Amino acid sequence: MTQLQNPEADSSGASQTEVRKGKRDDWASKGIRSYPTAEGLQAKHTAKVIREKFDSFSREELEAKAGDPDLGGYSVAGRVLLHRSFGKSTFLTLRDRSGRIQIFAQKSKLPENIYELVKHIDLGDIIFVEGRIFKTKTGELTMDADRLELMSKSLRPLPEKFHGLQDVEQRYRQRYVDLICHDEVQEVFRKRAQIVQSIRKFFLNRDYLEVETPMLHSLVSGAAAKPFKTFHNTLKMEQFLRIAPELHLKRLVVGGFDRVFEMNRCFRNEGISIKHNPEFTMLEFYEAYATYHDLMNMTEELLEKLAMEICGSTEIEYESHKISLKRPFKRLTVFESLKEYTDFDVENEKSLVDALKKKGVKLLGRESLSELQWLCFEQFVEEKLIQPTFIMDHPVQISPLARRSESNPDVTERFELYIAAREIANGFNELNDPEDQEMRFRDQLKRKEMGDEETTDFDEDYILALEYGLPPTAGEGIGIDRLTMLLTNSASIRDVILFPQMRPHSS
Repeated sequence: MTQLQNPEADSSGASQTEVRKGKRDDWASKGIRSYPTAEGLQAKHTAKVIREKFDSFSREELEAKAGDPDLGGYSVAGRVLLHRSFGKSTFLTLRDRSGRIQIFAQKSKLPENIYELVKHIDLGDIIFVEGRIFKTKTGELTMDADRLELMSKSLRPLPEKFHGLQDVEQRYRQRYVDLICHDEVQEVFRKRAQIVQSIRKFFLNRDYLEVETPMLHSLVSGAAAKPFKTFHNTLKMEQFLRIAPELHLKRLVVGGFDRVFEMNRCFRNEGISIKHNPEFTMLEFYEAYATYHDLMNMTEELLEKLAMEICGSTEIEYESHKISLKRPFKRLTVFESLKEYTDFDVENEKSLVDALKKKGVKLLGRESLSELQWLCFEQFVEEKLIQPTFIMDHPVQISPLARRSESNPDVTERFELYIAAREIANGFNELNDPEDQEMRFRDQLKRKEMGDEETTDFDEDYILALEYGLPPTAGEGIGIDRLTMLLTNSASIRDVILFPQMRPHSS
């Protein structure tokens, strides 16, 4: 019985790759191509389709139908993951895009050169098989091969069967090997695709229009973040990879698209951690004539629906926590969260400054009371928000695009959703007063001049758009990567991004 090999030298000292290349050359001399086209080798079925059709039959029932044409003519193609040879017969386990199925190859039924190939096939080789369906004595659904062809010779051995690809960095660098070796990794990315499809359906069913906006921006806008810079040779101007699509989407609302959404990449030149990747996927949506309370309600509905579709329940597990995504979610203002989760005198500036300094937070000395409250929230409260919680009414200074609260002009009509101590969503009533927006932009410019690299630029055209009239609008962004982490119980953002950003291997 052949196990998944360790990529070491064989007993003769030759590397596994050299041995495999030798097999390829030997087979070529016998008329077996290692890299044919797919012409005539296109599988008509998948392992899943075959299993769904025949798994419910017993071995005896299939034997009783042995002459039934319905059991023949099936074909699959995929990668060999297990190989057991018994001389005149060989069992293979093949995996295609849908799952695994066992293959039975007999010397008496296949051409001599093909059966020799089957006996010495390597794990990782990709084959085409056509045959009849039966069940073995152990009840394993199996295809009895009438035809078997090599479709692609694998020149490198797969990692050892029982340990797979263990080095985490190598798993991210060689995601293709990670996907081959770990069914559970494939499942994470299938669920991610399902999440994206479900979100798209959710908004299309609510009369939203899906749009695409530029990824190259001439100004830094849409969020507080350090951008990636590039240069457009023809225009002879510096440009930036977008940090958020917000201002372009709101221009569309000005133009009459009252409900718009976009799911696409954003880029922020920030650190890499289990919660951050410089390139990430963001959902942003905007609805005219709605409020941020409406969006909180919609977000609850969306997450509850996703939990049922992806996890089969609104009660999910994330790391060591049991989390309920059943509506309604808890809602607190920044002020209320400090009152509930700390013993600070939250209206006393000195008390808050002292608490932050003990935590090692560097202060500029000109923070407003609402800014100090927000800093304390980040340092002392955020880590305690395990169950879904909307935190509302953020300081104006950190919310340059959000509408100011009429009851308290120091804060905005804004919320962030926290689950498992991580921000999942950010939304607010949009600022649609062009003169107020211009003042906010100018305040951001002052911060930039003082060395703050995460401030936005002054977008004169956006002010012009607001002067034409932006209806009362609410907008929100949801991080698809973090949402996928939550719904697949993945510890790191790199576990849910197929090709996360990595240092060059030579470093």
